[in-house]
Amino acid sequence: MAQSSQTAARHAPASRYLRCAGRELHYTEWGAADAPPVIMWHGLARTGRDFDDLALALAGDYRIICPDTVGRGLSQWSPDPVAEYRLDFYATLARTLLDGLSLQRVRWVGTSMGGATGMHAAATTLRDRISHLVVNDIGPELPKPAIERILAYAGNPPAFNTVTELEAWLRVAYKPYGWQSDEQWRRMAETSMRRLPDGRVTTHYDPAIVSQFTHHPGDYDRWTGYDSLRMPVLLLRGAESDLLLPEVAHAMTERGPRAERIDFPDCGHAPALNVPSQIEAIRLFLARPDSMARSTP
Repeated sequence: MAQSSQTAARHAPASRYLRCAGRELHYTEWGAADAPPVIMWHGLARTGRDFDDLALALAGDYRIICPDTVGRGLSQWSPDPVAEYRLDFYATLARTLLDGLSLQRVRWVGTSMGGATGMHAAATTLRDRISHLVVNDIGPELPKPAIERILAYAGNPPAFNTVTELEAWLRVAYKPYGWQSDEQWRRMAETSMRRLPDGRVTTHYDPAIVSQFTHHPGDYDRWTGYDSLRMPVLLLRGAESDLLLPEVAHAMTERGPRAERIDFPDCGHAPALNVPSQIEAIRLFLARPDSMARSTP
């Protein structure tokens, strides 16, 4: 697609709120309201602001919606974390978000948990409503060591006296994202923080989000749903990823929708989608004509 609106792409996103599945969901919105819609859904302990660079690059062609999942960012924390911090509820959030915005059919870009949410929703609550699915560094099964690594930093969020100290910690915890500029690391810190009653700063999310792995240990075992998908799927992988193993990524190209796969060098879990090669791969995939997916018999 041509860059149809350079002006829209320069503007900061609008910050909006919508009640979804009984919870207040925050999202940022980019681009023109009448442009083709794209949902960009973030990873486990992140927010929709992780997509600022990608959204900025694509906002001339699309209406881009970047939600904060319940329990993260500016969205409401769940009063029932065991029931709601799980893929079934996230898929319900996705459906009610689309319904609330009167979006019948969308493109989807999901990083890590956001990719798992996209795959699960495409197989259930949003069946035949996702035309293009970009899955960033996650598959229908997860290796236990990678889960343990994520729980080690996400399950016990630290507190710091200054935002600068928080940024230094984020640079270590999220080093596998790959290259980010100093400006991007600073933005990550400023959009990833909340202040505690004692004045220190910590990460923006509800620590209970990690209970998903203890209360729902099989939540990410989703081959049956993946095998049922019928839309085009672009699978992105960090070449050094410990979450999406090479054999799982290969199987995703052979099973179900037979995903196209791109491995990006110099990053692990998960590519930040902030550099030209990553952005261009997504741009080209999303620009393909939308052909209606076949319904499950």
